[in-house]
Amino acid sequence: MNKQLLKTASTRIPNTPVFINAVSHRVKQLYAGHRPLVKPLPGEEVEDIALREIAEGKMAVEIDFTAVAAEKERKEGR
Repeated sequence: MNKQLLKTASTRIPNTPVFINAVSHRVKQLYAGHRPLVKPLPGEEVEDIALREIAEGKMAVEIDFTAVAAEKERKEGR
């Protein structure tokens, strides 16, 4: 995994758990055959492709705070 890409991409999504989940989800999509949003470089690993997509602003993350709050309440037994 390219450390420079990791650093650049993490500035786009500064929340570490959200960043890890976004990269993981995108890597799974790429392995499943989804098209990359950037032109892969020769010999580039899918992890680096996912990081480059984030770093170049080709991919964004949306969080549904309503669903997060509902899940939190469900776990707390409200």
